[in-house]
Amino acid sequence: MSDASVTDSRQMLGRLRNVMAEDSAGQARLDKITGLIAEEMHCEVCSVYLFRDADTLELCATEGLNPDSVHQTRMRLGEGLVGRVARTGRIMNTADAPAERGFRYMPETGEEVFSSFLGVPIQRLGEKLGVLVVQSKSKREFSDDEIEALEVVAMVLAEMAELGVFVGEGAALRARHTQSVMIRGGVGQEGAAEGHVWLHEPRVVVTNLIAEDPHRELERLHEAVNRLRVSVDQMLDGARGGDKDQLQVLEAYRMFANSKGWLRRMEEDIARGLSAEAAVEKEQSTARARMGQVNDPYLRERLHDLDDLSNRLLRILTGQGTETGAEMPADPVLVARNIGPAELLDYGRSLKGIVLEEGSVGSHAAIVARALAIPLIIHAGRVTTEALNGDHVMIDGDQGLVHLRPDETVVGAFRDKMAMQVEALERYASIRDKAACSRDGVTVGMHMNAGLMADLPSLAGSGAEGVGLFRTELQFLVRTKMPRRGELSALYARVLDAAQGKRVVFRTLDIGSDKVLPYMTAQDEPNPAMGWRAIRVGLDKPGIMRMQLQALLRAAAGRPLAVMFPFVAQREEYDAACAEMNKALERERILGHALPEVLEVGAMLETPSLAFAPDKFFRDVGFLSIGGNDLKQFFFAADRENERVRKRYDTLNVSFLSLIEQIVERCAATDTPLSFCGEDAGRPVEALCLAAIGLRCLSMRPASIGPVKNAIMRTDLAELRAVIHAARERGDQSVRPAVVEYLRENGGIPAKG
Repeated sequence: MSDASVTDSRQMLGRLRNVMAEDSAGQARLDKITGLIAEEMHCEVCSVYLFRDADTLELCATEGLNPDSVHQTRMRLGEGLVGRVARTGRIMNTADAPAERGFRYMPETGEEVFSSFLGVPIQRLGEKLGVLVVQSKSKREFSDDEIEALEVVAMVLAEMAELGVFVGEGAALRARHTQSVMIRGGVGQEGAAEGHVWLHEPRVVVTNLIAEDPHRELERLHEAVNRLRVSVDQMLDGARGGDKDQLQVLEAYRMFANSKGWLRRMEEDIARGLSAEAAVEKEQSTARARMGQVNDPYLRERLHDLDDLSNRLLRILTGQGTETGAEMPADPVLVARNIGPAELLDYGRSLKGIVLEEGSVGSHAAIVARALAIPLIIHAGRVTTEALNGDHVMIDGDQGLVHLRPDETVVGAFRDKMAMQVEALERYASIRDKAACSRDGVTVGMHMNAGLMADLPSLAGSGAEGVGLFRTELQFLVRTKMPRRGELSALYARVLDAAQGKRVVFRTLDIGSDKVLPYMTAQDEPNPAMGWRAIRVGLDKPGIMRMQLQALLRAAAGRPLAVMFPFVAQREEYDAACAEMNKALERERILGHALPEVLEVGAMLETPSLAFAPDKFFRDVGFLSIGGNDLKQFFFAADRENERVRKRYDTLNVSFLSLIEQIVERCAATDTPLSFCGEDAGRPVEALCLAAIGLRCLSMRPASIGPVKNAIMRTDLAELRAVIHAARERGDQSVRPAVVEYLRENGGIPAKG
């Protein structure tokens, strides 16, 4: 980097600072800036293109092109050279722009006489805002120093846009964070909610972009980096001997914190005229942009580490901690990139909803959100950069939609939907204490899923007849170390106390796959969903299983107890788990502890292999519960964590229903109690079909019991069974169209297709 280029860059930023300090309108500022850049870069043309919507760029200011084309020239994302820079987020530098593939000539601009083209993306923390372009008549490629200087200016423009410096007329110059935004994500937990944004990690606001004293800024950067290194070393010392994954992350932090290249790039940006904060954020924006282009999961994780480290450095430089002094709204909707189960439990039921940029349907956060019955949206791209604390937000967990700062039309429609849901809940309250008896006299047991003590009050209010699935892993996931037997025993006893005699089925520890304990070494498996998990972990580490079984037996204190082993793939696994139960029983008997009055020991049927187990297994097992979520993903070979494939396959596919019907028939022949547990049990159309083919016990989230019970009470299950069989005989791939048509014609439910 030459001294001349540094001086030129500083001079250009100094002039930019003067323009920012002027009391002028946004358009006037932008016009002055393009003239200034063209002059400093010794180019005939400088133009700023900004996004007017997600797919369209608009020429917002220019020096050198036809001024009448400002706010008139527009192009789609990917269209022309400017559109290509915007789409890829990559710099384009060419001596002969018209000869480039994809070049598009805009006749209204008068740009046909300009050959050289340098386009730099204007982006902030991975969010694309527009493109900064310089052009000249002479055929030449711009030097590395010129490119670096323009990148620095583009970064300052991005920050200025964020701060509202360019607000003016037209869609492309609207004030940021004021317009209505709809973000489409994935469904993590169903339900609708309205409230105001609460950012889990408030963004750092950088207001001093340009350095007045570069030497002082370098000192500030070095002081902050040294503090960062000390804090990372302290975290590493505290984590020694602990979780291997946490140590790996902290080692990556230390590697980046001590990276000479990372520090050198920030030093160079300060030398060009940026403040220390702006230099850090420029590096962070570059890392975020790379994240969107990297497919390798390891590299993406390392870029996440660098992004997090940059946030820490920015907080040291600005003094802006996570505690900003802002008050949490009365109706908070949590917005975050991601969040752990313990942090989410700290918020508890105060949250109206949760919106995550990352996450998955089986993540710890999703499990806790379901337990707390809080609507959850996952994969909501850009939400942490779009949302501000206090923004009005509406989330539709049924459709996976986030309405940020919604307009009146959206607000009206959304509130109408919520009012209809409240009306329906009032209707369901009237049938809360009634049995789910169909029009043809079939009674279906309604049970609820739970995983926290906080779920248990729903047992009475929802009308559930018991707990069909109590997930015991949540107590393990939210702790930093293995819980003690006494702690678990006390918790399980409180669960049984709260159930007041109603049946509670405790599922033993279901870890592995997407549920990794923070204090256990994670296994590097290519396909963890089909790897070392659940019963496999329990049998390989019998000490954990025995401890949990003893805690359950002591919690029962002579009362009836139902225990279910997860992810049993073959009879031998169930037999081995029962042997561990017998050992635990014998130990409790020797110690003189009260044994359960009645002990039921069952298994979750989540693998197709268990559906074809020998008859002896069906006769010996205490009860079976079909784990619909896992069974479906293995049946269709479609990972339920993979958004591309999980929605391609329908629960009401005739092949899948045939498998379930076969399980129902085998259980009926061997007199084996059977239930169905999973998301589909709580969806009225699916639940009706499950009941029609013979399932007499369904377990679901508490909020689904009313709608499902209402649907069953309004339906003739024998008639519905005939509809299902007729669709199968016709060769239909799915029975859904025929079932929905029947329900609409016969008033079963106001069904959705």
